[in-house]
This record gives sequence, C-alpha cells and structure tokens, in this order.
Amino acid sequence: MTSAYDTGLDRNPANHQPLSPLGFLERAAAVFPDRIAVVHGDLRRPSRELYARSRRLASALVAHGIARGDTVSVMLANTPA
Repeated sequence: MTSAYDTGLDRNPANHQPLSPLGFLERAAAVFPDRIAVVHGDLRRPSRELYARSRRLASALVAHGIARGDTVSVMLANTPA
C-alpha cells in the first residue's frame, strides 16, 4: 500500500500532525467525543471518557513523583476496568 506522502504530497500542519499517545486521545476526544473508543463485552466507553481517565492516570503518576521524561512501565490485565 502506498502512502499519499509517497506520491509527492508534502507533509505540513494542514495534513500531518504528529501526536503523542495522549495527544492522539486528546484530539479524538475533541473531534469525536461521543464515538466509542473502548469495547469490552457489553462495556462501551466514548473517547471523551477514555481521555478523561487517561488524564486522571497521568495526574496520579505526577502526584507520585513521576516527571516528564521519566520512563514508566506498567503490568496490567488486558481489560478496560
């Protein structure tokens, strides 16, 4: 599969915006706040809720002394608790 950028389209802020994982969630929550982002059995969570929960986790890490640039590893069950 060929990328549009491989055919001569230049990357610029109008058609390409590199995003961090949290930036991706933030953008999805802003553009598609009610679109379902997590499905697990009967559970459905919209992107705005996933973003809010991610922000709460980030805040909890900061409260425990984690700073920008620190490496964090997690081992969790593969469920959207």
